[in-house]
Amino acid sequence: MADRTRVVRGVAALGLALAGLLHGAVAASAAQTPSVVSVVVPSAAVAGLVAAPTPPTSPTPPNLPSLPTPSTSSSPATGGVSVNIDPNLGKPSQAVNIILLLTLLSVAPALLVLCTSFTKIIVVLSLTRNALGTTTIPPNQVLAGLALFLSLFIMSPVLSAINEAGVQPYLKGELTQSQAYDAGVKPLHDFMLKQTHPAELATMVKLSKEAAPATPADVPMTTLVPAFVLSELKSAFIIGFVIFVPFLVIDVVVSSTLMSMGMMMLPPALISLPFKLLLFVMVSGWSMIATALVQSYH
Repeated sequence: MADRTRVVRGVAALGLALAGLLHGAVAASAAQTPSVVSVVVPSAAVAGLVAAPTPPTSPTPPNLPSLPTPSTSSSPATGGVSVNIDPNLGKPSQAVNIILLLTLLSVAPALLVLCTSFTKIIVVLSLTRNALGTTTIPPNQVLAGLALFLSLFIMSPVLSAINEAGVQPYLKGELTQSQAYDAGVKPLHDFMLKQTHPAELATMVKLSKEAAPATPADVPMTTLVPAFVLSELKSAFIIGFVIFVPFLVIDVVVSSTLMSMGMMMLPPALISLPFKLLLFVMVSGWSMIATALVQSYH
């Protein structure tokens, strides 16, 4: 009988607790503000409950480091949530920079030959060597190195403009890749267009079978690059012809002299080579050619 009385009292206590929770929930929804509901349960009823066995507790997991959460701020007017984003996320990552650097290094020889003054300079230096009659002196490595440094002297303003207009803004995250390309290629486009002859440009536009651009500034790079190379080769051959003339005169004079002396078996080049070297050194030929090549672009 006593056990039945304890059960009845426990059921009554649980009923009172549920009623208190329901009343607190209704009051909280009506006021639209969170509230803490306190329920008073008679101690006698609690004491009358039969203690139920507690389930076995699982082992407490180790403390894990908490992950950083983005800071959010809710707008009281619209009820939206705004997330603060790091402004440095616009900068290209180090992996992207390395990929772009490797790509640039792989196409650097083609850009050096086709888009700079290197082609014209190396052709003129090679023609000068042939005019002297020394087919292997100076070596190709020396001529290529000299042409490379002369090209750097000529292209330094263009490279500085490309760096300021496209490369640095892209590395700072101010421009996207396409915007950086459009801004960086403009100084190179202007340089190549200035050195391109109208006849070669018209030929390339005709061969491309595209609509004629409204202005020279609208010429695409795919058309401008071959026109620029043809113009550089034409200018280099004209300079080479001018260089060949004095050496040709020396060869003709030496050949005529040997013919008049009856020395048919003596090669004229063997006699004319020292005179050509002497003339070239006396007039500081290499310095004159280098100065003329650099000044031709300014």
